[in-house]
Amino acid sequence: MKTLIPIFVAGLFLMFVSVNSNAQGKSLFTSEGYTELFNGKDLTGWKIPEGDNGHWSVIDGVIDYDARSEAKGDKNLWTEKEYKNFKLHIEWRFKGYGDHLFPLPTILPNGDYLRDASGKIIEPPGPNSDSGIILKTSGQANLWCWSVGSGELWSIRNNESLPADVRAAAVPKVNADRPVGHWNAFDITLIGERITIVNNGITVIDNALYPGMVEIGRLGLQHHGGINEKTGKLQGASSLVQFRNIWIKEL
Repeated sequence: MKTLIPIFVAGLFLMFVSVNSNAQGKSLFTSEGYTELFNGKDLTGWKIPEGDNGHWSVIDGVIDYDARSEAKGDKNLWTEKEYKNFKLHIEWRFKGYGDHLFPLPTILPNGDYLRDASGKIIEPPGPNSDSGIILKTSGQANLWCWSVGSGELWSIRNNESLPADVRAAAVPKVNADRPVGHWNAFDITLIGERITIVNNGITVIDNALYPGMVEIGRLGLQHHGGINEKTGKLQGASSLVQFRNIWIKEL
């Protein structure tokens, strides 16, 4: 019972802050020692991909991305500053989906995919949007519409050379995502190679090992998808995503 009280209190704090983006909400973060990473007005403090042509933008006080960046090469949005150990609060939502259905496999608790009797991965098509929080240039917490929920650590779960318990810890314990169009709140704690992710007040990744995490690096918001050159339409799983209330506390 000792651990339930602080978790419950922290959850209430995060739920309150996530719906209060005004000065009162800001004072709560600053009183906890957080620094604002997004000012709600422009992309000061962020490195916009060269040649992006305005597809990463600020609309109505939120960072908006339409998955159509015209940049060559890296299309992600990066912080100008590098970070080591930290707590990160970031709110996000998907605006919609790409222009066609996308195969959506089921991820099992051990990190493997659900397969049929012949061993083929079962991939029913469905609407999907896909982005992520890039952690110090070397890791990522997924944002997507898969049944497993957001927070999955893709590169760890898919690395079959890692121990089974490490891969399993990279799978969200529960799908805590809200429906497309609604805001979600991530709280990520990253210390060394250990990561915890709380999604909407629920711990989905609990002190998981992230082998290979670099000591220091920039944070990023992930581009995914884009225009299919043959059809002229957005690919499935494109990053139709928005972000707001981004705060960091260095540890």
